[in-house]
Amino acid sequence: LGNGKNYSGVSLFKGDLLPGKLLPFVYAGNVSNVTNGNLCMTGTLIPEKVAGKIVLCDRGINPRVQKGSVVKAAGGAGMILTNTAANGEELVADAHLLPATAVGEKTGQELKSYLFTDSNPTATILFEGTKLGIEPSPVVAAFSSRGPNSITPEILKPDLIAPGVNILAGWSGAVGPTGLAEDTRRVGFNIISGTSMSCPHISGLAALLKSAHPEWSPAAIRSALMTTAYTAYKNGKVIQDVSTGKPSTPFDHGSGHVDPVSALNPGLVYDLNTDDYLNFLCALNYTSAQINSLARRSFSCGANKAYSVNDLNYPSFALSLQSQTGGGSTGSSESSTGSTVVKHTRTLTNVGPPGTYKVSITTSSDSVKISVEPGSLTFSQANEKKPYTVTFSAAASKPSNTNEFGRIEWSDGKHLVGSPVAISWT
Repeated sequence: LGNGKNYSGVSLFKGDLLPGKLLPFVYAGNVSNVTNGNLCMTGTLIPEKVAGKIVLCDRGINPRVQKGSVVKAAGGAGMILTNTAANGEELVADAHLLPATAVGEKTGQELKSYLFTDSNPTATILFEGTKLGIEPSPVVAAFSSRGPNSITPEILKPDLIAPGVNILAGWSGAVGPTGLAEDTRRVGFNIISGTSMSCPHISGLAALLKSAHPEWSPAAIRSALMTTAYTAYKNGKVIQDVSTGKPSTPFDHGSGHVDPVSALNPGLVYDLNTDDYLNFLCALNYTSAQINSLARRSFSCGANKAYSVNDLNYPSFALSLQSQTGGGSTGSSESSTGSTVVKHTRTLTNVGPPGTYKVSITTSSDSVKISVEPGSLTFSQANEKKPYTVTFSAAASKPSNTNEFGRIEWSDGKHLVGSPVAISWT
């Protein structure tokens, strides 16, 4: 900036650079003919006020690369795209059509302060190339799906996280790297961000596990990916949520960030078959007609059988508790002390060598006690199954924190089979 301050952003722009001097710097909202001109939407910038200048645009509504196209069409020399509160400090690199960079919300606020107080604001953009070793990394993307599960609160979502920001991969020559009609550039590789980038990472890892363990079911593969995921950096700090700048929780990262090498040798898995899922639908009170339409075969829920959502053999645990006495999630019961008791059953299958696994429990909650029975499981052969029960005892009164978290881990000294616990109060 003209005041001598420097700020860092990200960009994929590769083309003619800006002249080696500071250029006039303007805020899009001040050089527009509409009330939401700050968003740099098509046809909203006044060319006479933009020509030859660097324009600061706010992120939101229209595509990021389109904002740059709008600035370029109005004669702008460059663009700085700033995040708003909705995206925080998350930086996404784009193949802009003009010299442009994206900056976080905090930087954007400082740039605006400079623009609004300096009588002759100026700026330029320097492209310094790829930077390595950026920390903290990884972080949970601002656009990443979050829990709790609004449909079935007893099943923790998300399952896990995987790389999805600034992903380099092959690119079709059918369109330019921005995807805009006016982009005539053609490239063999591009960088894209989104949950659509995390999906192929996980799909590819599932295929990797299936090739290494052809006998594993889809549920076993998911379990291996979930129970071996990591939730902290090497320095011990929990993976950061970039949207808040704070440590992420199981409602943000699920079981954690996927670890392909560990997933190949998980030790134990939580397996499921088709009937387990159908019993789960029974617990959700699906009708026979609804279940049959999904199963493509005849299946009916036993009239005298007790079904519980808490019995689905999932690699994670979630509770949705009501603060009043006697409340709780499906399968809960009230004890004589007025607390709510919820039991979850699970079965572990040995996919490693014989060994004895011992359980450890961590929790951030004083209002919910967690116990596991039995406390150790001994496996003497491959594919041997062992059940266990988790009991959650919650006080009747609602705690100050509406969401509380914990973790249940089984270890034989070589393998670590981890499951997140998420407790939400209503």
